[in-house]
Amino acid sequence: MSNANPSLSHGDRWLLPIGVEETLPTEAAQIESLRRKVLDLLDSWGYDLVMPPLMEYLDSLLTGVGHGLEIETFKLTDQVSGRMMGVRADMTPQVARIDAHYLHNDGANRLCYFGPVLRTRPDCLGCSRVPLQLGAELFGVKGYQADIEIVELLVETLHTIGLDKLHVDLGHVGIFQALAAAEGLNTDAQDQLVEVISSRAGDDVAQLCQSLGLSENASELFILMTASSGEVDSLSGLVEKYSAVSEEVKAAFQNLSRIASSLKKRLPATRLYYDLAELKGKSYHNGLVFSVYTQGSGRAIAYGGRYDDIGIDFGRARAATGFSLDLRAVSGLSKQSDTDAADASTIICAPDNDDPELLDAVKKLRLDGQRVVYCYDNEQTDTDGKNTANLVRQDGKWIVQ
Repeated sequence: MSNANPSLSHGDRWLLPIGVEETLPTEAAQIESLRRKVLDLLDSWGYDLVMPPLMEYLDSLLTGVGHGLEIETFKLTDQVSGRMMGVRADMTPQVARIDAHYLHNDGANRLCYFGPVLRTRPDCLGCSRVPLQLGAELFGVKGYQADIEIVELLVETLHTIGLDKLHVDLGHVGIFQALAAAEGLNTDAQDQLVEVISSRAGDDVAQLCQSLGLSENASELFILMTASSGEVDSLSGLVEKYSAVSEEVKAAFQNLSRIASSLKKRLPATRLYYDLAELKGKSYHNGLVFSVYTQGSGRAIAYGGRYDDIGIDFGRARAATGFSLDLRAVSGLSKQSDTDAADASTIICAPDNDDPELLDAVKKLRLDGQRVVYCYDNEQTDTDGKNTANLVRQDGKWIVQ
């Protein structure tokens, strides 16, 4: 028989594409345990679980905040309709559509989600192209209280996963947007500035501001953004430098300061910093943005922020704020002993026997949460590294021994 795929030798057929991985039993048990705990936590905070589809028509999937995801989205042709479809690269736009189009509620909607997303390229070297995205979104609340709730919930979520030493960076896209509006900058100019400010290259920002013909005052403030970071207690020192530009800038600073002050009281064990160069998601965020870091990871493990009016393309402009993380990546940093507990759990070996009392005993043990396997023809299962016991008949009863 000829090789159906000449480019793939027999020895290479186990290989997967770069950034695509399989989840083996030990890791899968860890992730599933964390998933259950986190979804229970989100439910206790009033967040309802939704399950968006894995793929959609492109004109729906890339609407609103999804516009910036086009390069990340795998595309395919629907063999039923002939229309172009896309595999979701982010679940946030889908959840926004659910809120705006299906949940006819003008008040607050709290939604959460979990599932795989697929990306054409990894976010970083060694990152997965198939993250297990978990997130929570709060729609319909314009006030800063919603942002505080989301950040507090994210920290609590990470604590539940087993991460304690957290560092939260707070930023505010509204500060940059208000400065840019005061200078009349178009979208292209703003995108260029965001790129150089985010790289924290003050000299590059200065050169770009000069080439764009910005005022001296605006240039100084954009340059200052690259070095404006520190503990939230020092945030007040920047207010005077920025607030004279416009009422919008002043309001953005007040918003950030109020959120930081409240979070400092609510999260005393969490290190809180501000960073005006934190402009991730500028294409759709319009308020607070934040990133969370922890020991053992050189990059942020969770992101979030405010993105008001996200549902306008679906018929309703809605205030919105939320967060997301890759549960697979975060579970690898967890210090919880779920995996060790799974490895240490006892596997009970039952004989191959049709005795009704034996079958009833096996059923009761499984209902009690025990792991029971049948050992056929007296063969022991592969239980390396696991505790084992046997179900034996003694004095007319089946007991674990």
